[in-house]
Amino acid sequence: MADETNMAAPATEAPAENTEREARAPRGGNRPGGGNRSGGNDRDRGGGRGRNDRDKRGRGGDDDGGEELIEKLVHINRVSKTVKGGKRFGFAALVVVGDGKGRVGFGHGKAREVPEAITKATAAAKKKMVRVSLKEGRTLHHDGKGRFGAGKVNLRSAPAGTGIIAGGPMRAVFESLGVHDVVTKSVGSSNPYNMIRATFDALTEQTSPKSVAQRRGKKIADLLGRGGAAPAEAQAAADSITE
Repeated sequence: MADETNMAAPATEAPAENTEREARAPRGGNRPGGGNRSGGNDRDRGGGRGRNDRDKRGRGGDDDGGEELIEKLVHINRVSKTVKGGKRFGFAALVVVGDGKGRVGFGHGKAREVPEAITKATAAAKKKMVRVSLKEGRTLHHDGKGRFGAGKVNLRSAPAGTGIIAGGPMRAVFESLGVHDVVTKSVGSSNPYNMIRATFDALTEQTSPKSVAQRRGKKIADLLGRGGAAPAEAQAAADSITE
C-alpha cells in the first residue's frame, strides 16, 4: 500500500506543474505562427482599405477631368410605372451643367432614389455640353428665339449691369453658361423640359461676328461698320471681339 501511494503522488503533481507553466506562458506562444497569422490579416485589411481609397480618388479625378463645373438641379419629379401587383415609384431629375465660360449642357435621369437620379442626369449633361459664343464674356452677341414643342422663348442681349432677367429653368442655364447680362421671356409652355430645350435651341443659333466674317471672307470691322458706325468705332469693336 505504501508503494502504491508513493507511485500515485508524482502522477497528481505533474498536471499541476503543467497548468502553472501554461498560465505563465503567453497565449500566442503555444500556437506556432499564431501571432503572424493575426498580424498578416491586419495588414491585409489595412492594405485593402488603402487601395480602395486610392481607386475612389482616381475615379473621381477622371470624372471631373480637373475642371470645375457648375451643377444646377432644375426639377425633380416623382414618376410611377404600373407593374403586375401595383405601381413602382421612382424619381426623374433634370440637371444643367456648365463651366461658367461658354459651355453648358443639360440631362435628365430616372432612378428609384433621388441621389441616383441626380447622378445619372449630371453624367448625361456632361456628355452633351455645347459651346456658345459670348460677347465680352458676359452677354449674347444678338437676340434670338427658340422653340421646342409648345415651349417658346425670346432671348435679348443686354448692356452691362442689367443682370440675368430670367426665371426658373432659364436662369439655371445662363448662370451655368457664364452669362451676366441677358433679358429673356417665355411665351409658351411652362414645362421645365420644354423650356430648357427651347432655350438650348436659341443658344445653338448664336453666331459671333468673327465666325460670320470667316465664313464670308471679310473683315470683322467691315461687318460692324455696315450698321452706320464710324470706321474707328467699328475697328475698336472688332479688336474687342475675342471669339
